[in-house]
Amino acid sequence: MNYELDLFNKLAHKLFEAEGEHPVTKPIPAGELFRQLDLTLKENPDPNFESTIENLILSTPRTATKLFFNQLFGGRNPKATLGDLLAVLLNNSMYTYKVAGPQVGVEKEILHNICNLIGYPNTSDGTFAPGGSMSNFMAMVMARDNFNETIRLKGAQGKMIVYTSAESHYSIPKNASLMGVGRDQVRFVATDAYGKMLPEALQKLIEKDIEDGNHPFFVNATAGTTVLGAFDSIEPLSEICKKHNLWLHVDGAYCGSIIFSNKYKHLVHGLELSNSFSVNAHKMMGTPLTCSIIVTRDKKHLNNSFSNDAAYLYQTDGDDYNLGKTSIQCGRRNDALKFWTLWKSVGTSGLEKIVDQQFQLAEVARNYIKDNSDYTLYSFDDSISVCFNYKNIPAQQLCTALYEHAELMVGYGTFQENEFVRLVTINSGNKDEDILNFFKILENFVEENEALFSEAIAEEKV
Repeated sequence: MNYELDLFNKLAHKLFEAEGEHPVTKPIPAGELFRQLDLTLKENPDPNFESTIENLILSTPRTATKLFFNQLFGGRNPKATLGDLLAVLLNNSMYTYKVAGPQVGVEKEILHNICNLIGYPNTSDGTFAPGGSMSNFMAMVMARDNFNETIRLKGAQGKMIVYTSAESHYSIPKNASLMGVGRDQVRFVATDAYGKMLPEALQKLIEKDIEDGNHPFFVNATAGTTVLGAFDSIEPLSEICKKHNLWLHVDGAYCGSIIFSNKYKHLVHGLELSNSFSVNAHKMMGTPLTCSIIVTRDKKHLNNSFSNDAAYLYQTDGDDYNLGKTSIQCGRRNDALKFWTLWKSVGTSGLEKIVDQQFQLAEVARNYIKDNSDYTLYSFDDSISVCFNYKNIPAQQLCTALYEHAELMVGYGTFQENEFVRLVTINSGNKDEDILNFFKILENFVEENEALFSEAIAEEKV
């Protein structure tokens, strides 16, 4: 093991050096991947094992640098990384207390505190899931079984209807397909100019489905839509759900961590009225992937939907400490420890600072855009997604060119037929100057490569 630890330290050192010198990796074209890197698996050991791994590591996109703005995660929080490395060394599975021991307490403490923060009653509980999509899936399954408990045994009867914002995460229709509800039974509710679900539009859709003899059972609200970072208004949606006896889930995978911020938690006002809530600590909290949490007002729903007896597995201790009874998985890695080491080391007040910093960075970006006539702003306050266009250059063309030339990693999105660059300020390790440097790099790149964008720039000048 000493050899492997020494090699890890050596590779980590090389990676850190490379990140400092070249924050964006020159991408390998997909068609060239297996020609440029030796990824083959053969009968005999690779005599160049160390150099092969080094080439692989140094050719991988660098998500921890100050120039990665492409996804809804980024950066490298050292306190959380410590916890993840320890979890790998310990290699516990979280399904029983017998094999996880005190690590069960780590997970339970996180879940208990999150339930308290959002105002859930003492009956609440939760679990860790392998990603935000699966958190949403678990919420949909609990809602289905709450609607009709015989479905677990006999299957669904009739058309069961799911409602979600037109700007919500793609996992909702995907999950509807997986659980047998069907993609065609997902209703995409219209949004306002900010990308927030319109309660009156939801109400009309539900009434129409009831009139048609369908079975509404689940409403998905979003705390931070994937493109604009919008927050659906929970209270009016809750009133509609209570009126029609529907399960209300709040998908906070992207921005649900604002529950830690006194300044911004008003954006999820009424969260305590929901039936379930999910949040990804690997997004706003900056823990390593993945760290996805789902909690529900009443833990009986976790047991009803996911518990299954297995005498060969659950041999000691009570169900409250055998976490496999409330999880969609059996074998499950310890995703809680990295969040616990972060939370334990900085306190809840430290988590609040992490959240607030991201909103501060977004404000810096918006102000820069507003002060520069070459930019068009499409997003709004109270969001860490900053959407804009520069000099009328098509966003897809600009983002792809920046990526291919290893200048910046940033993505693009669309809303109401507008396509734009989507700068996500989710890396709280960045400072104001790092955001301003983003724009400097972008502008210099366009100036130095004007031929690439000449048609768009010419149109802008006209």
